[in-house]
Amino acid sequence: MIARVAASCLAALALLLPPTPFAAEPPADKGEAIYLRGVLASGAALVGSRSEGSPLKAAEAACVNCHRRSGFGGREGRTAVPPITGRYLFRQKASAGRDDRGIPYVEGMRGDREPYTDASLAHAIRDGVDSQGRPLSYLMPRYALKDADMAALIAHLKQLDHRKVPGVTDSTLHFATVITPDADPVKRRGMLDVMNQFFGERNVRQMVPAPPMQSSSKTAYARSMFMVHRRWELHVWELSGPESSWQAQLDKHLAAEPVFALLSGLGGHNWAPVHAFCERAAIPCLFPNVELPVDRARDFYSLYFSKGLLLEAELIADAIGRDSGGGAPKSVVQVYRSGDSGEAAAAALAEALKRRGLAASNQALALGAAAEGLADVLRQASNGEALVLWLRPDDLARLGEAPAGAGEVYASGLMGGLERAPLPASWRERTRLAYPFDLPDRRRVRVDFALGWFRARRIPVVAEQVQVDTYLACSLASETLNHMVDTFVRDYLIERTETLLEHRIVTGYYPRLTLAPGQRFASKGGYLVRFAGPEGLRLAADRDWTVP
Repeated sequence: MIARVAASCLAALALLLPPTPFAAEPPADKGEAIYLRGVLASGAALVGSRSEGSPLKAAEAACVNCHRRSGFGGREGRTAVPPITGRYLFRQKASAGRDDRGIPYVEGMRGDREPYTDASLAHAIRDGVDSQGRPLSYLMPRYALKDADMAALIAHLKQLDHRKVPGVTDSTLHFATVITPDADPVKRRGMLDVMNQFFGERNVRQMVPAPPMQSSSKTAYARSMFMVHRRWELHVWELSGPESSWQAQLDKHLAAEPVFALLSGLGGHNWAPVHAFCERAAIPCLFPNVELPVDRARDFYSLYFSKGLLLEAELIADAIGRDSGGGAPKSVVQVYRSGDSGEAAAAALAEALKRRGLAASNQALALGAAAEGLADVLRQASNGEALVLWLRPDDLARLGEAPAGAGEVYASGLMGGLERAPLPASWRERTRLAYPFDLPDRRRVRVDFALGWFRARRIPVVAEQVQVDTYLACSLASETLNHMVDTFVRDYLIERTETLLEHRIVTGYYPRLTLAPGQRFASKGGYLVRFAGPEGLRLAADRDWTVP
């Protein structure tokens, strides 16, 4: 923990007055490279040193490690990392008679120090001395930055302030939910039923400030802990046409209806264009209902509950590796319909097997082809030592008799309907389902909380897992925004969600949800399960919860 705190670039700076000139401000991207990646304008690595320990270099020395992308800091164990955006660093020292409502409350903010100037801030960064001449924490590295790099970094800190955030007015917070044209219409109805009810209730419920916000604390900055009740407005962005046109449609929606964040949402076989839009537009995309999320290093704005089919592929790859007993199976055959989500899942599994020295072949069935085509494909795959089915319930129900030559059989639980997968009797006893959720009997209490909420409001349960996840996403957004008080910054919304998520008790289909900085999938594991009998929904797991 201390090592991560030590990776901070400015770990103990404070609030305070308009800055005095330090140098001509350079392009912001140079300061951003120092702050986010630890790369100087010359391309050399940023180096931070302390009196103890080895120097920190490059990415491990970057300011973002502790002060976060927003610049609002946070908490590392018992250590509070203060905000270091321009508004907090250069603001006039708080006084007993001054109203601080122009500066929203952020944990770790310090209103009892003299304001920084560009020169005193540079002194703090280089020498570890604050605006009042006091030494900063030993956890704060010292950085021997040249004047040009220092000016670039300070310019970036000033630009971190967001005084006017799109989608936020004095009376309203605007959200959007995105629905792709290939999304399941039944799931669409179920998701929107939950969202409309949640938004409607939140808007009629009187928001009462938390006790600390009502406090008559003698500290001046306590008066910054205020919260304005804002109505939530939901915009439904329905996409249409080919995927190549989606980003242009999203740009048009955003221009017409600026929003603070995207919440929930529903995709079909491809969510990648929406994910790319969120990263490009720097808009939080919180927990969409998708089978195939995008797993791309360094992306920041998209959070998912699970890797979905990508996680299932990892679970199956682990199982095949174990089942082979150290020797490669003679063959792994995958069956899917071209153009459906199973095609990308099969590619992910093939890559995971390749890393283990195993190979897979594919048998693709044309999307929309008749059931007879599936029988032909299965006959061709019957000699495989391991058979993997990336199929929907309609196809599973038409599997017929299990081929005698097939060895281990694996199937996608997410695509096949989880415990309701309609496998014929001869397949039930030999097929293991990849299951990226907690088991039904173990999640019952957590799921019943949402189901009780639906029953009380007469919301039809038409797609339980999607509706429970949607309710969970809305609840998490509400709780996070309450903790943020009136600090409406998109990056900070992501960071606060990361911080608060692990304290959530009611987690629906998932045994636990956590997001460390840089992680984008809150649930990390799953099971391989078998049906416990020839009929019914009861499942038996091969082993405990597994994180591949």
